[in-house]
Amino acid sequence: MDALEETRSQVTALLTRNDLNDKDKHDQLLSLIYVELRRMAQHKMSQERPDHTLTPTALVHEAYLRLVNQPDLSWQSRRHFFAAVAESMRRILIESARSKASLKRGANAPHSHLIELTPNPGQDEDILALDRALTTLEQQDTLMSDVVKLRYFSGLTIDQVAMALDTSPRTINRLWTQARAFLIRHMQ
Repeated sequence: MDALEETRSQVTALLTRNDLNDKDKHDQLLSLIYVELRRMAQHKMSQERPDHTLTPTALVHEAYLRLVNQPDLSWQSRRHFFAAVAESMRRILIESARSKASLKRGANAPHSHLIELTPNPGQDEDILALDRALTTLEQQDTLMSDVVKLRYFSGLTIDQVAMALDTSPRTINRLWTQARAFLIRHMQ
């Protein structure tokens, strides 16, 4: 068994054992997956606006803390965990976009006619539109939705998504094509 396969086995064992309430197990899991989580976050943050206040490190830590601080953690597999991480990163970025959009509209601040607020260029509206479309897609086809989350929000390749979802790259490529068409149609 090579080193990568050994690491995957350790991660799967830690996740499915359901004993992450033990600090040592929690720390061991984080040390095994941190590099992969950071790579996912860096990929996602490279697609965000340049003046984004979140850093990849902050995104990793926030997503990880949200997941492991939930009561009664129960991961069915490594795939299940990484899909949850991708979803958590997505939600964090959407919350950030909503917050920024709220600030653009005043966010309950007193209005003054002397101050003209001009929005900063960015992708916040696009992220919110994507979230709405992805929510609709998730209700219709969860596998296709998972493909989008892993490709777009986690930055995985077709082959990596296929491995994570235990299906063929050809199927993932087909689902990715269909999902993009669906999202584009629903975002317009």
